[in-house]
Order: sequence, then C-alpha cells, then structure tokens
Amino acid sequence: MSEKSFVLPKRVGLMMAEIFKLGLLFIAGFGILWATIIEVTEFVLRGGPGLGDVLMLFLLIELAAMVAIYFRTNRLSVRFLVYIAITALTRVLVVDAKTMDNATVLTLVGAIFLLTLGVLVLRGCEVWFGQDDEQKE
Repeated sequence: MSEKSFVLPKRVGLMMAEIFKLGLLFIAGFGILWATIIEVTEFVLRGGPGLGDVLMLFLLIELAAMVAIYFRTNRLSVRFLVYIAITALTRVLVVDAKTMDNATVLTLVGAIFLLTLGVLVLRGCEVWFGQDDEQKE
C-alpha cells in the first residue's frame, strides 16, 4: 500500500490522541481545583490553616502550575515533578515527624536530599548542555 493511504488514519489518530490528552489535562485541572476548594474549606472551618495545610496548598499550586505549563508548552518538566515530590515528602515529615521512628525520619530526609541533588544535576545538565529551543519559550 502507498503512503497516501495512511495519511487520513494518521491524522485521525493524532487528533484523537490530542483530544484524549486535553481531556485528561482538563480532568486533572478540575481535580486540582476541587482538591484546593476542599482543602481551603476544611481549614477555614477549623479556624485557620496549619503548617500541613500550607504545604498541601503549595503542592496543589505546583500541580496546577505544571498542568498550566504543559498546556502552554506541550512539555512536562521533570524538575517540576521532583519539586512536587520534595514538597510532598516535606509535608509528610513536618506533619507526622512526632509519631515516626528515627529510621523513618532519616529515610525521608535522605530521600529529600537525593531529590534535591537530582534537581541540581538536572539544572546543571541544562546549563552545561543547553536547553531545547522549545524549552526556552
């Protein structure tokens, strides 16, 4: 078969993949918005936010920013995912440190340290090797 016979199915497939991706992004954005509303409502009813609530809001803000950047650039930054992981582990450490044994606390601190080193390596690679033209926008 010739290449021309695959042009229409390829276009339809690419369009369906794009619609699916956008649908999932809208669902993720709606989920983040919903979680933010629930979180804010809970700490308003309690009379004010605690440190865990503030860290949870930072997580939700980072997730929303990641979705927004993906909408704008069509690229997903690995560093954003690492920042989210660092914030999530920090939240667990801050909120539950009193009830954890020392080995668990040290494990979480070690994980945060390794993720931070990972961010430094990723940033160093961007500086050393440069960024893609698409990433500079």
